[in-house]
Amino acid sequence: MDQTKNFEEARAHLVDLSNEELKDKFWELIDEIIEPLLKMGHEYTSPSIERSVIMRMGFSSTEATAIVDQVMKYELMSKGAGHIVYRIAKENNASIRETGLALAEGKYWDQVESLFGGVEKDD
Repeated sequence: MDQTKNFEEARAHLVDLSNEELKDKFWELIDEIIEPLLKMGHEYTSPSIERSVIMRMGFSSTEATAIVDQVMKYELMSKGAGHIVYRIAKENNASIRETGLALAEGKYWDQVESLFGGVEKDD
């Protein structure tokens, strides 16, 4: 009986809403939940997160480490390693794999800098 009372109290503010209004309310609440997650995703990353992204793109752990090391060298972690690989592949009409391996070898970084900015640091 207590659960029924709690349910009735919790839904009281929704009872007069139409299906369309309920749908709009649902998506409004979803946006409130997702917004902080998206913000965190844009603002916070780490080499291990970026390696994980690169590995999910089909690269081995060693290849992913080499790509992420280059991204860090150019101070572009905030752009996302996977995003960089994807954009350069798209710009050059090349495969993701071919582009990622080339980036790991130090190629295309002049193009990356022109698209994303960044500053090469001395080793």
